[in-house]
Order: sequence, then structure tokens, then C-alpha cells
Amino acid sequence: MRVTVIGAGAGGAAAVAEFMQSGHEVQLWNRSAETLAGFQRTGGVEYEGVLGAGLVRPRLMTTDLAAALEGSDAVVCTLPTFSHAPVARALAGCNMSHDVPVVLNPGHTGGALEFRAAYEACGTAAPPIAEFSTLTYVARKYQPQRVTITGRAKAVRVSALPNGAAALQAARELFPSASPVRDVLATGLSNVNMVLHPPGAVLGASWVEATGGDFTFYVEGMTPGVARVMKALDEERRAVALAFGHVLPNLIEEMQAIGTVEASVVDTGDYVAAIAGGKANSGIKAPDSLAHRYYLEDFGHGLLPFIAFARIAGVSIPTAQSLFTLAGTLVGTRYATNGRTAETMGIAGLDRDGLLALVRGS
Repeated sequence: MRVTVIGAGAGGAAAVAEFMQSGHEVQLWNRSAETLAGFQRTGGVEYEGVLGAGLVRPRLMTTDLAAALEGSDAVVCTLPTFSHAPVARALAGCNMSHDVPVVLNPGHTGGALEFRAAYEACGTAAPPIAEFSTLTYVARKYQPQRVTITGRAKAVRVSALPNGAAALQAARELFPSASPVRDVLATGLSNVNMVLHPPGAVLGASWVEATGGDFTFYVEGMTPGVARVMKALDEERRAVALAFGHVLPNLIEEMQAIGTVEASVVDTGDYVAAIAGGKANSGIKAPDSLAHRYYLEDFGHGLLPFIAFARIAGVSIPTAQSLFTLAGTLVGTRYATNGRTAETMGIAGLDRDGLLALVRGS
């Protein structure tokens, strides 16, 4: 398969390595030439970690989107979720074939809905779209030419919008971890980052600002108080999912399925021990400032769409609302003006039955 990977950050670089190891042909696109420069100087993408170590050479590495899409059988978007709508508009502007499936890895919460709405706002029918609930890798770029992959997911939920069978098929062929579920509400409400990041980001904000993030977010930052807030947020997430007919596991069980909590963990109610003991995340540092994606992405494109889903479901979510309000004050931004809202997802005005019909095609 010839695959266009959108985004040359850690997730995109990890996907390039895995695809090429599996025999696929890859064309890598990134908006910023600076991000691509390290790979271009090396002649490819260096990788190390759970996929082994080596260098893979994509067929093309470019900032020219039309060139990156040429002859593509599938598009995999690995960019942060606040880039979904701009990428959708860019793809629509390139007149990409409506038959080429798009896989959002990850879609996080509401990604596929926002992607479709942004595409259709350009006056053209959206392609088949599938989304993963979370990124299928734990990866970081510590050097511009190399990706360090400390975790590769065992099982991550994936689903497609109606008429998205081709995208779901592409996701399953490209990612061994793909675990299909009924609809994009199930994937969106399984977004672990939406629960995992906001409590520590808000409650540890002074430490972030004082140290520049010089502490381990999932170990030193995972205190009993943070865990209590996290558990309350997690219970709200599961209540909203249940209102839409989805019985979802708790955060620790979900992370265990993904592989970021150890399989040996028995007490899935002990959030501190389970998260702090996860090897894949253990060395990851906290955000270095309040401009980090844990603040910019996981509130405006995590909790904000979650709040929209909860309103439609008629479920009270005081912990999520409080964290969202505090984060906006901390960061000094109005997430609703540039985040993922009911309007940008194309679901404003829908009730529960209307939203279920939209995501299930019935």
C-alpha cells in the first residue's frame, strides 16, 4: 500500500518506521520545512526503541501536499488534534479523490466529526474517515532526525463514520493494534489523554511553571490527590458513554489494554500505583510551560468536546467543568473560541437520538 503520512512529529515518524518495516511505501508530508529538515539531512527517519533501531527511507518527504498525496491509497493523519480542521480544509483544497480513506491516529474526542464537518464546509463530500481513540505509540523526538519509541499499543479502539468502511479497513491493515468498536462516540469517549492529562496539568501547574517541567509527569506528578480528581473525571466519562449505550472500562483497564499500564496490575482501582508503574510512560517529563499541548490540546480538543457530548447526553459532569474552567484561567485563553465545539463538530442542536443517528448512519 502507498500511504501518505500527514505530520512529521513523533507519532508520524513512528508510523513511517512501522509502515516501512511492514513493506508499505510511504510519502511523508509536514507543513513546516524545519521539522522535515532533520530527516532530509539524514536521508530518512531514524528510529529506536520497541520497534528496534535503524533508518527507513520514505519515497518522498515534502511540504508539498499535492505531491505527497499523488498515487496514495490511504492518508494517515498523525498531527495534534487542533490541526484536524486545517488539514481537512487543505485536503479538500487539493481535490483529493473522494475514495482515498483518511485515518486519524489519533482522533481523540470528536476528531472524525470535526474533520468531516470542516471538509464538507469546503463544499465537497468528505472521504471515508476512521479514527483511533489515542495515538498507537508512546514516542518522542529528542533529536530532529530520530524518533524514540518507548511503547507500541497492544489494542486501541478504532471506528469509522458511516460510509467509512474503507478507512476502517485501512486502519486495520496498517495498525496491528486496531480494535474496532461500534461508532466514533465509543472511540471519542475512550480518549485516555482526556482523563490522564487535565488533572495533573491543572493541579501541577505551579510546579510546571517553577521547574520548567523538570519532573516526571506520570510518576512524581501522580499523587493521591491528583489521582482522586482523575478518578472522578473518569467516572464522569464512563457515565456519558453509558448514556449513549457504551459500557467502557475504567482508565486503568483501558491503559492496560493499550499497554501503558503493566499487564501484571491487579488492582485497577489504584490509579497512583498503576500509572506510576507503567514502564512506557515512566520517563516522560511534565510540560515545560503552560503552552504545552497538555494544556492547549487536552482541554480545547479533549474536555471541550466531552462537555458537548455530556450536554447532549444530559449527564452532569462537575469535575470536567471545573477543570476546564480552571485551565482557561490558568492559561489565559478562551478554549471555546478556538477549540472543538459542538458547532465545529457539526452536532450543534442535536439531541441524543440525533447524534446516535449521525454517527451510526441510521
